[in-house]
Amino acid sequence: MLRVTVELVPGGRESGKRILAHAEISNVKSGALANYEVELHDDVLGDIGTASLTGYPRMAASVWDLVARCIAVALAGKEELPPRPQLPDIPVHKSDGGTGIPYVRGREIPEPARSLFKRNMAFSTRPVIEDDPDPMDCAYLSDWTDFLAGWR
Repeated sequence: MLRVTVELVPGGRESGKRILAHAEISNVKSGALANYEVELHDDVLGDIGTASLTGYPRMAASVWDLVARCIAVALAGKEELPPRPQLPDIPVHKSDGGTGIPYVRGREIPEPARSLFKRNMAFSTRPVIEDDPDPMDCAYLSDWTDFLAGWR
């Protein structure tokens, strides 16, 4: 089995590193044309996908070619990458009937950005939006834009 691990090393400091995700690639049929099973796991989102790569010419390319194809099959169902993801376009709301604080609702953020943002906001201050049905699901617009920019 091959295990590919994705680690974040903030500022290049090994002491702060943490695992973000990993892939497990198992050889299920050896030979010149081998078959593989791949499982993708994300530290926040859990299991991402499982897939099979069949008839792979083992000795024809580097291990990175195998890894890239396995990841593509698990994500897209075929040996090509899915379309590049776009930044989530979510509605911006304003408290007090449109005259107050600009905010976003967590429930309107698509996955996987929602889970990553909620994890990032776990201990942050949030606006008190009394007219929203789920006030604890709200976040300042500035926190959302900072998150998208990679500043949070």
